[in-house]
Amino acid sequence: MKRFIVFLLIVIIAALGYFYFTKTGIFVERKSPKKTVVFTVDDLKLEIFYNRPSKRNREVFGALVPFNEVWRTGANEATTFETNKALKIGNDSLPAGKYTLWTIPNDTSWNVMFNAKQYKWGVDETMKPMRIPEFDVVTYTAPVQNLENPVEQFTIAFDNSTDNLSLTLAWDVAKVVVPLK
Repeated sequence: MKRFIVFLLIVIIAALGYFYFTKTGIFVERKSPKKTVVFTVDDLKLEIFYNRPSKRNREVFGALVPFNEVWRTGANEATTFETNKALKIGNDSLPAGKYTLWTIPNDTSWNVMFNAKQYKWGVDETMKPMRIPEFDVVTYTAPVQNLENPVEQFTIAFDNSTDNLSLTLAWDVAKVVVPLK
C-alpha cells in the first residue's frame, strides 16, 4: 500500500509539473513577448524595456486601448525608459535615470509621460494603471501620424536617421514621435 501511495504521489507531481511547464509556465510563449531596445551613440545610451501586444484582428485605439485614459504603453510589466545622460524633451529636461513610460492616447495626439517611480507591473488587480501622476517628470504631447499599413505588434524604437533623435511608438495605424535632444 505504501508503494502505491508513493507511486501515486510521483504521478501527481509529474502531471502538475508537466502542466505548469508546458501549458501555463515557463515554456509557453507569451502572447505579448518581452523586448529590450538599446540605442547608443557617442557617450549616450538609451534603453527601453516593454512587452509587445499584437493587434490580432482587434480594434486597438478607442477600444482595446481606450482614448483619454492612461495606458501602460505595452502589456504586462510596466514599460521602462533609461538614459545615462540628461535629455531635452519638448521644453522640459529629463535627468539621467530610469523611468516608467505611460501614455494617454487619443485620435489626434498622445500625452507621453516619463514617471520617476518604478512599478513592478503595469496595472493593479482591477486592471487600473498603476501610474502615480505626482511622479511624472516630463509630459510631452505628440501628434498622431496615421499609417497606411497597420503595425501588427506594438513597437517602440529609436530613430536617428536624420540626425534628429526621436523615440517612436507605433501600433495598428497610429504612430507618435517624441523628439529627444
